[in-house]
Amino acid sequence: MSHQFATLTAEQRKELHEIALRIVAPGKGILAADESVGSMGKRLNQIGVENTEENRRLYRQVLFTADDRINSCIGGVIFFHETLYQSSDDGVPFVKLIKDKGITVGIKVDKGVVPLPGTNGETTTQGLDGLSERCAQYKKDGADFAKWRCVMRINESTPSQLCITENARVMARYASVCQQHGIVPIVEPEILPDGDHDLKRCQFVTEQVLSAVYKAMFDHHVYLEGTLLKPNMVTPGHACLTKYSAEEVAMATVTALRRTVPPAVTGVTFLSGGQSEEEASLNLSAISSCPLVKPWSLTFSFGRALQASALKAWRGNRENQRAATEEFIKRAEINSLASQGKYCSDEEGSGTTGLCHYLSSYAY
Repeated sequence: MSHQFATLTAEQRKELHEIALRIVAPGKGILAADESVGSMGKRLNQIGVENTEENRRLYRQVLFTADDRINSCIGGVIFFHETLYQSSDDGVPFVKLIKDKGITVGIKVDKGVVPLPGTNGETTTQGLDGLSERCAQYKKDGADFAKWRCVMRINESTPSQLCITENARVMARYASVCQQHGIVPIVEPEILPDGDHDLKRCQFVTEQVLSAVYKAMFDHHVYLEGTLLKPNMVTPGHACLTKYSAEEVAMATVTALRRTVPPAVTGVTFLSGGQSEEEASLNLSAISSCPLVKPWSLTFSFGRALQASALKAWRGNRENQRAATEEFIKRAEINSLASQGKYCSDEEGSGTTGLCHYLSSYAY
């Protein structure tokens, strides 16, 4: 007897697939501007700016008021709840500002990580309660995609099978709920760079995690063509003494994806994982130009690796907004090239672009 899926209509499937395709159109990636109030406080503190709602609004305005050059580089912007309902200085809602550029609006819907009982300090992600109602409201308010982040850590005993299975199940349930409301789910199973593990160990764990994620997605009848994946690049732990080239990172990353991610998935939008702006761009370019067959659109969903130079240029001063916006546009254009395998190096050298953004057990 054939199995009857809990259904999406043909129209729903078509809408989800078209949204996903728009976000990862050639040369386009995602600006992850979904930092929580606490996480934004850490960023603002670095430049001596008080963490107030107005200052958070002013900083997001730096990014969202970029001119039309950004339209060919950014396919989607992930908002935090607060930001979704803010406006620019002249009263234009940020959602309208982004949509008028032809860019798709997304929303972070998870409610952060919590301890997972029965494990050695591992976590799962909360936010399933009330998710259906929130998705319905966010869709009305202009969001067409969403993001949900789970985190895992590599050490002698982790990630445990319990942690892998639980987080995969949670992400699949989230994805299914989103699709019922016409929202494309991005699933983000992030393996943190904490530790001294080598490249092979990260690749093995990445394959373990992604295999579980897509088994759970199948079990929950998620329509894969209407989803995006936001994984870590396969990199060694931050404390690993062995250094690897961008080409080695690319081969390990693409191999892991080929072994675990169904070709039906529309796009893979890599997180930067605490890499410097320059390192993230070089690794993305190497991944995009890797000679292995890659059946998905490969691009970026960067937060710090798109914003660090802009934040440093802004420093909380309105008179610096134009200069800061230019820094953001520059990084967006570089990563657009990188997503097409066309970026080689920053000829201006290091500066902010070479600064590592690694934070132990990073949460936002």
